[in-house]
Amino acid sequence: MKKVLLLSTLLLFVFIASTLAQIPPLQEPILNQKSIHINAGTQGAGAEFAYGISQKTALRLGINVIPVSANNVFSISGFNSTSKFSASFSNIHLLTDYSPFKKATGFRLVGGAAYFMNANGNMQVQSADGYKYGDIVLNKDEAGNLNMNVTWKGFAPYLGIGLLKAFPQRAFNINLDLGSYYLRRPDAKITGTGLLEGNSSQSAQLKENLKNYRFLPVVQLNFNFKL
Repeated sequence: MKKVLLLSTLLLFVFIASTLAQIPPLQEPILNQKSIHINAGTQGAGAEFAYGISQKTALRLGINVIPVSANNVFSISGFNSTSKFSASFSNIHLLTDYSPFKKATGFRLVGGAAYFMNANGNMQVQSADGYKYGDIVLNKDEAGNLNMNVTWKGFAPYLGIGLLKAFPQRAFNINLDLGSYYLRRPDAKITGTGLLEGNSSQSAQLKENLKNYRFLPVVQLNFNFKL
């Protein structure tokens, strides 16, 4: 039984190999091809214009925007508070798609850079109903609030891969980008009022704690329309 199974597996591999040998190369020149991309992913929503500059290489010029906000994601122990988190990222980028393999034009190496006009994260913490400690009672304004702001604004290189063809063969196709931006070292600032005013001195420590948070991963789906 084992010999029959082994022989069947061997014949199957021989059949697949002979079939693949008869398939013509899949390389399709992309020189002078043009398309418009509408995309969505971890770097937000955006649009790109793509143009083939050689048989294997294309350029993409685009813009992406992502606004995010959430409430009550952070709390201070022993301090009844409300919080609001927000993030705003927007960039203009220029990327290069390179297809290195003749029989796998759906695989692309992608590199380039972006300028982030906005790359901010902000956390606001406010007293919910004042603060009471023993006989001391403070109202909301006296209890104060805390504001933490982090920014990565500036240029950032990008490196990644692309899956599926860069340009539609007919009128439309979909492809995928996987990669990451390497952001500049973030600047951070804490400001506090009232009871929380003393936390303002922790800006340097926050900046130090966040110094290695520089990768912005990209998982992006592109909807491409041929021009």
